[in-house]
Amino acid sequence: MRGELAFFRRAVIVGVGLIGGSIGLALKRTGFGGQLVGVSRPATIARALELGVIDEGWGYDELGQALKGADLVFICTPIKRILTLIAEVGQLAEPGTLVTDVGSTKRRIVAAAQAHFSDEVYFVGGHPMAGSEKAGVAAADPFLFQNAIYILVPDQKVPAGRYQALTALLRQVGARVMELDAEAHDRAVAAISHLPQMMATSLVSMVGRLNAERDHFLPLAAGGFRDLTRIASSPFAPVWEDICATNADEIRAMIDRYIAALADVRGRLEAEELKADFDFANEIRGSIPRDAKGFIHVLHEILVLAEDRPGVIAEIGQALGAQGVNINDIEVMKVREGEGGTIRLGFDSSESAESALGILTMLGYVARRP
Repeated sequence: MRGELAFFRRAVIVGVGLIGGSIGLALKRTGFGGQLVGVSRPATIARALELGVIDEGWGYDELGQALKGADLVFICTPIKRILTLIAEVGQLAEPGTLVTDVGSTKRRIVAAAQAHFSDEVYFVGGHPMAGSEKAGVAAADPFLFQNAIYILVPDQKVPAGRYQALTALLRQVGARVMELDAEAHDRAVAAISHLPQMMATSLVSMVGRLNAERDHFLPLAAGGFRDLTRIASSPFAPVWEDICATNADEIRAMIDRYIAALADVRGRLEAEELKADFDFANEIRGSIPRDAKGFIHVLHEILVLAEDRPGVIAEIGQALGAQGVNINDIEVMKVREGEGGTIRLGFDSSESAESALGILTMLGYVARRP
């Protein structure tokens, strides 16, 4: 077993849902040879054992037994439940245990760990920026963290060896580890995640009320409107209820900044200088990796013209795979039935992109760098 996986011998996953279950499957896929223990509701534990997500299961009321001998603990529940569990884990964990979480806000969680953990039980805040529209352990995916940013909030109290083992383990399951302090994390996710949710929810609500007055709004709300407001389908509880309760100040600050930006644009709608706003936004938007699950670095891309026929994507993938070139991202951009279209391929280095370009050109494909 690889050294980074061998460091931990008994890993406990508290909350075996989508994220917790995916952690279990990802660890097994990459060769974790220690004991994987789950703590959850009885029905969830039974299903997790059936799916091979965990090796051993306990109920929440048996947390103490589950933590015996544990050297690594993942707390994978909604934020408010994490705050409660931190107090319990702090009392029950054995000296030397490293505890981490998956909560999408960090200041309250880190503060709770500082209040409830002894100097011999260590805590590293965590936030894997990956998910699914599905929920529950049945939706667990061993590849969920592939190429996803996994934020860690380091603490100087954590021994270097344990922290390095955790980061190595996360990289082993495919995640891209980024370090931030709790304040910087909460401010960043307020801007790039929480504000967009509030924007989408408010915009859809506004248009819905307009449609109630005159019913021609929603029939016209297709295309860009649907794409822009997709996240308005997110349920409030438990995820967004907990996010708003634990990051309200940063969300308010970002709302204020956005209101100011809109007010500025509102005053310049007829001005030619508004073109600069569009140009800048286009430039920034174009630099964001497409469908990249939070890539830290920009992907290196090529565009491939391909005919519309069965197996063409598989053919491209097999040709590149046979030469050891890994595709990190793929998107079918434009297709006309019976004619063909453009496929965008993303790679983790310029060298890989150039190799792919050469391979596909030799096979007769028309390909180019964008």
